[in-house]
Amino acid sequence: MSKKILAVDDSASIRQLVAFTLRGAGYQVTEAVDGQDGLQKAKSERFDLIFTDQNMPRMDGLTLIRSLRTLPQYASTPILMLTTESSAEMKAQGKAVRATGWLVKPFDPPKLIEVVRKVIG
Repeated sequence: MSKKILAVDDSASIRQLVAFTLRGAGYQVTEAVDGQDGLQKAKSERFDLIFTDQNMPRMDGLTLIRSLRTLPQYASTPILMLTTESSAEMKAQGKAVRATGWLVKPFDPPKLIEVVRKVIG
């Protein structure tokens, strides 16, 4: 059975690029339009990995991660930030909410697949 990944980003083009890249590598991908949508989908379905952007309406990525980490099923699930934010301060905030890793947009599709394989196989 293929691994299930949730891609949370308010940019439709980024979500589509992430989904296209990961589906091409054999993963099942569900898309969410912002943090609130992502949280709802994560509560109704179990994912092996979650990608989230930081800057989104209704709920940002750090808030989403903080919320997910309170749920037993996501206490140790890999959650990767995929964002344009690259400051040390922002990365420190990501670490504080227990983000698994940090990728900066624009991303290189082969590199994205490499990271996913490292994290969930």
